[in-house]
Amino acid sequence: MHDTSHSHEVIEQIPGQIEFSPDELARIEKLKALYPNPKSAIMPVLWMAQKKWGWLSINVMQLVAEVMNLPYSHVYGVASFYTMYFKKPMGQYHVQVCTNVSCMLLGGEKIYDHVCRKYGIGHNERTADGKFSLEEVECMGACGGAPMVAINEDYYENISIERLDQILDAL
Repeated sequence: MHDTSHSHEVIEQIPGQIEFSPDELARIEKLKALYPNPKSAIMPVLWMAQKKWGWLSINVMQLVAEVMNLPYSHVYGVASFYTMYFKKPMGQYHVQVCTNVSCMLLGGEKIYDHVCRKYGIGHNERTADGKFSLEEVECMGACGGAPMVAINEDYYENISIERLDQILDAL
């Protein structure tokens, strides 16, 4: 055995019974039917699970593996590769600030630093009350509207610190 304590994050479990409803299972079957190989539906099924439970715990990924008829290691591999899948609880409002080239040149790093100070959190951390979490992201594909910020699934282009404060304070 080798020491992985510094190279892998610890993923916890969500307490209680974890299961998809009959309606959700039917949606999963429809997703699987969209692809020649049903395992190709893994990403939308993981997204569905994250929307339901807020993040992908070990037992949620085990459930996804079971309903997808896939090894847990495959599900974990996909979930850990993509940063859009959370392996720990995030805030009710997940703030993503782009600091890639266009956004950086137009103030993205200053905006990120401002949110860090405002809430006392850093990259992939959440506030003690669970309301906000923060993530520094590389590119959200809106370079022409830089700087760019996303809050959950709402996207804001040409954002300023003042405008972002107005949005955050209204949440």
